[in-house]
Amino acid sequence: MSAAVRSQRATPIGHGLPRLLAGIHATEPVSLTEHQALHGLLPARVWRRAPGLIELVEQSGMRGRGGGRFPTGDKLRAVSAQRGRPVVVVNALEGEPVSGKDKVLLRHAPHLVLDGAAAAAAVLGARRAIVAVSADAVTEQRSLAKALAERERAATDRNVALSVALVPPGFVSGEETAILRFLNGGPPKPTARPPLPHQHGLGGAPTLVQNAETLAQLALIARLGPDWFRTLGTPAEPGSMLVTVSGAVHTPGVLEIAVGTPLAAVIQRAGGFTERPKALLLGGYFGTWVPAAAAAALRLSETDLACVGARLGAGAIVALPDSACAVTETARVTRYLAEQSAHQCGPCTHGLAAAAAALERLAQRQPARDAHSREPSELARILRQVNGRGACRHPDGAVRFISSALEVFADEVAQHLAGRCGLRAAGILPVTSQRRT
Repeated sequence: MSAAVRSQRATPIGHGLPRLLAGIHATEPVSLTEHQALHGLLPARVWRRAPGLIELVEQSGMRGRGGGRFPTGDKLRAVSAQRGRPVVVVNALEGEPVSGKDKVLLRHAPHLVLDGAAAAAAVLGARRAIVAVSADAVTEQRSLAKALAERERAATDRNVALSVALVPPGFVSGEETAILRFLNGGPPKPTARPPLPHQHGLGGAPTLVQNAETLAQLALIARLGPDWFRTLGTPAEPGSMLVTVSGAVHTPGVLEIAVGTPLAAVIQRAGGFTERPKALLLGGYFGTWVPAAAAAALRLSETDLACVGARLGAGAIVALPDSACAVTETARVTRYLAEQSAHQCGPCTHGLAAAAAALERLAQRQPARDAHSREPSELARILRQVNGRGACRHPDGAVRFISSALEVFADEVAQHLAGRCGLRAAGILPVTSQRRT
């Protein structure tokens, strides 16, 4: 996903927007000098390992921005309760092809992410914080290298050593146990749980794995406090978040919004639709399709989206135009998810491949000869066998995506069965992580 973003004026952070994207440049990262002039230094209490920072994060009500939406304070508290010196790992892989928010932060505001990593490490008593990025993320690597060199010259991070680890690219590589497995010398594939990373992670140490945006938000909470954080968002879901808007919109890219913003307003900020949409994909490739008519009235909060069976996930929004063939798009993404699986269990190795093959047959339907096809019933059987039986969450996410498509695009499925679909195979949904280097 192209991580397009506009420059922002470097004005002091107030109660509105932007927050995370304040002061960024369109083509180069914010320097350490610029960053500190805008945000100031991290408070001294952070370096004294004051437990109050965990309490501030708990009071803020912030939830992780990586997709799981787990309370960030609870995660910090779980690591701090363990014996042994912990480690902090920043999950900045972002293998989701329709998400670009973490790329934007690393390219344009790396010091905010590094501040969050250093602050989390300091409050937990960790001496190491590792930023895990994809090995093909060349631009992000350059930005981080420059930022780390600036911080080293300025002795910014006290007793916390910040470093970068390159992880092989892949959809499942960004799962937290896959990152830890790779850093521990294995392949970048998810592992069975328990033990959980906060109990036994990198090198057997208790490990905090947090998404890049989550730690950037933490860096601001450490400075400005929970009451400031709650001036945006909803009482139940406070704060701002980054969303990636793509598909049939005039200006796709990454936007910062308040949680609870109407989806219609987000689309308007992305320049509006290029043509009438038939549905929007919310939450990326483990997400849910929502018909355009139903999506128009939604607000971007977990509470609102739950009413239509959807979730925020990592904040990816894709608009599918009326002219695109939804069945073909679904088949392409399903094949991609099958190929990107860890291939560690039957549901991934055989189940997703079978689902992809059935969808491809459906997408290529010929008239008359296949009029009595069994593909829909075969697909339903495959999805029942796959769901909830995988070694990790990958097959469950794929089933959610496929099931949602079959329900929302039922009319198009029927047209394919009758050999009458005349819609274009547009390739709206990317099936590789498109990074600009």
